[in-house]
Amino acid sequence: MRAAISLTLLAGFFVVALAILGGAVWAGVLIATLTTGVIAVKLMVPLVLAVVGGAGGALWKALRARPEPPEGLPVTAAREPDLWRTVTDLATEIGTRPPDEIRLVPEVNAAVSEDAKLFGLVGGHRIMYIGLPLLHTLTVGQLRAVLAHELGHYSHSHTRLGEVAYRGRLAIGGTLSRIGPYNPVGWVFKGYARLYLLADNAVSRRQELQADEASVRLAGRTAARSVMLELPVLDAAWEFFHDAYVSTGWELGYAPDDVFAGFAAMVHARASELEALRAEPDEEVASIWDTHPPTAVRVAAMDALPDPGAAPDDRPAAALVPDLAEAGRAIQDLLFDLDGRTVLPWAAFIPAALAADLQRDGDVVFRAIRRVTGHERLTLSDVLDAIEAGRLAELAQPFHRTATRREVEALFADQVETLMVLAAVRSGATAFQLSWSGPATLVPPIGEELEVAAALAVAPGGVAKARAKLLELGVDPHAAELAEQSRTAAGSSVMAGAANVKVDGTEHDLLALTEGFVLIANPGSADDGQRRLEALVGQASADWLAANHRFIPYEEIAEASVTREIPLRAEIRLHDGGVLQVQERMSSEFLSKDSREIVISVLRQM
Repeated sequence: MRAAISLTLLAGFFVVALAILGGAVWAGVLIATLTTGVIAVKLMVPLVLAVVGGAGGALWKALRARPEPPEGLPVTAAREPDLWRTVTDLATEIGTRPPDEIRLVPEVNAAVSEDAKLFGLVGGHRIMYIGLPLLHTLTVGQLRAVLAHELGHYSHSHTRLGEVAYRGRLAIGGTLSRIGPYNPVGWVFKGYARLYLLADNAVSRRQELQADEASVRLAGRTAARSVMLELPVLDAAWEFFHDAYVSTGWELGYAPDDVFAGFAAMVHARASELEALRAEPDEEVASIWDTHPPTAVRVAAMDALPDPGAAPDDRPAAALVPDLAEAGRAIQDLLFDLDGRTVLPWAAFIPAALAADLQRDGDVVFRAIRRVTGHERLTLSDVLDAIEAGRLAELAQPFHRTATRREVEALFADQVETLMVLAAVRSGATAFQLSWSGPATLVPPIGEELEVAAALAVAPGGVAKARAKLLELGVDPHAAELAEQSRTAAGSSVMAGAANVKVDGTEHDLLALTEGFVLIANPGSADDGQRRLEALVGQASADWLAANHRFIPYEEIAEASVTREIPLRAEIRLHDGGVLQVQERMSSEFLSKDSREIVISVLRQM
């Protein structure tokens, strides 16, 4: 059915294209009889080029394209006999051919694909993908339910139709990308594309329910139901794990030696928190655009099915892959681009990552103080000297611009504390220690005493007492010093972009990163600004873009004003006295729908 729908709608797409082409020719002839041929040509050429160039080029690309299978670590039956035996037994039970390959992937997911022939009429090479985090966290019974669901896609021939649906989406999407946003032909094609996706997604949701039936029938309702509720929890845990444990170190040049073992350790240590997530799952809102039904709908459908009474198997799924740790490291070697990062065991990775992050925060404070004092080399000891010399309010004002003089002096304790913690870590008086059950902690735990020392430093006549407190704790104030002379975009990401804007009268593309603006002078033709931005962001990292074009860190902006939002007009004043005038033009295009709003929001925060 999905193949028939995909083929019918794909054929209909090009029937629409021919109808538009015929209508354009007819309208051209009519206009030529009423006016002149020159006017008819000027009006009709954009329409004809849109249909022929857009739809024709997209169809040619779609017919030649093949979906690329996800990368993964192949595992053989000789190396992992228990896993292969489980998959083969389930395939036999459901009455389908087992996969030809099994690949482990770094995702909280499982999937199957098939390289079918003749628009899905003839089966082909089958690959099953199993997320390594699932093997670390599920039971054997739950994993069997996941595998049965994926084999259910095979048994109903869902995978044979994947290439047809892929080519249909590629043809329609390719056509839309080739037609400008203001060409009326694009409006017609966009409406038809929505119809195609509605039909295709509806069939996809039905297929998921059919695969769920296989999961219940082979693994039992209890296992199928539990894993359906467990996957969203594990997905949230995986995202939290990356944000809380991996990303900071990765951005700063470090990598853990076994990501997946770390995830398993965190899931085990935070069992009570995950139990709370299970007790209060996120409420899903169903949409006609979804490819999968909401979890609640799928669980209700499972509850309505007869339970085969399968015996529970509560062994950890890792029992099916005895060398799981080795597999995890092999996936990292195969799929993770370390790009020169230092690989460390978890016990060393977290302290190194947090110490580097603390240095980055300290450098922000030091650079702001340097703009006030003019000293190129700065340590915590120099900052304490400046406070003792009566410059406290002057040092604090850049961090708390709206505070009064009395308020700002007390508030500056936060910045002083950052430098004191940095000095303590650099002196070896304390160090960060990994904790899987909560945030990393300082050991020995001298954080509260450093907070007291910072408060003393900003109190009248308190610098000497603060120094004595640091000496008591074994902290050398000279150990905290400015390391990074200017802010870089390391670890940054692209938030928004605007093509064909004028900066000081010169054409630029502008990218808003999480750490600053990137200005790309004389970027090229004004006709393909959005496409150019998409290609640029897709091919280069934010760090590379900042290193190879003009980069303005937000901390170097003294103030900014937005004089008009549409079209955007803004003035940016830098700490070094420079002034930039930013102007949106008629030909300006944005990377995303909310890019203008994001840029304006960033500027207003300045």
